[in-house]
Amino acid sequence: MANQIAAGPELLEYVREFSLREDGILRELRLTTAELPGGQAMQVMAEEGQLLAFLIAATGVVDVLEIGTFTGYSTLCMARALPPDGRLVTCDISGRWPEIGADYWRRAGVLDRIEVRIGAATETLEKMLADDGPGQFGLVFIDADKANYPQYYELALRLVRQGGLLVVDNTLFFGRVIDPLADDADTAGVREVNARIRDDRRVDVCMLPMADGITLVRRR
Repeated sequence: MANQIAAGPELLEYVREFSLREDGILRELRLTTAELPGGQAMQVMAEEGQLLAFLIAATGVVDVLEIGTFTGYSTLCMARALPPDGRLVTCDISGRWPEIGADYWRRAGVLDRIEVRIGAATETLEKMLADDGPGQFGLVFIDADKANYPQYYELALRLVRQGGLLVVDNTLFFGRVIDPLADDADTAGVREVNARIRDDRRVDVCMLPMADGITLVRRR
């Protein structure tokens, strides 16, 4: 059985040369985000954005929920993969960062597919459940504050329909998940959600050692 290949900078550049299809608008948003405080650490890799779009196109999803917008790079990737009448609801604690992405969404012609909801994500998700019930979305992308990952997971599992996908980002969390000295709330939240997903017989699961760890969850 082959082991995981070590991907250094040269090999990652090879992958980008032969796989990545990042156009000018996406590249500009990524570079703009990288200049912000914490921007490089907080935004998704370009390859991950492309994976999200691929999953949406491959599964025919028409309604997406994103928990954690930041400047909206992943939002743009996913919105572009939706049909013209598709819907993407993205949640963030502050309107400051999504406002940066909105201009790029407009330039890409997908602004009308995107609805931004500002506030504490747990409250936003609970209100969505109260207003419109469970099973509203075909795919949910979780990429917000890590301490609340267990709560986001349980709420997202109710909001995704049967057969739908959850995509959970940062599930290896810079390697801190295996560091015995890492006991902060964010690391604890990631460890807890990883264990919860592993033991959850309501779902199928595949954890990918890609980017900072991406876990794919399918609701049975």
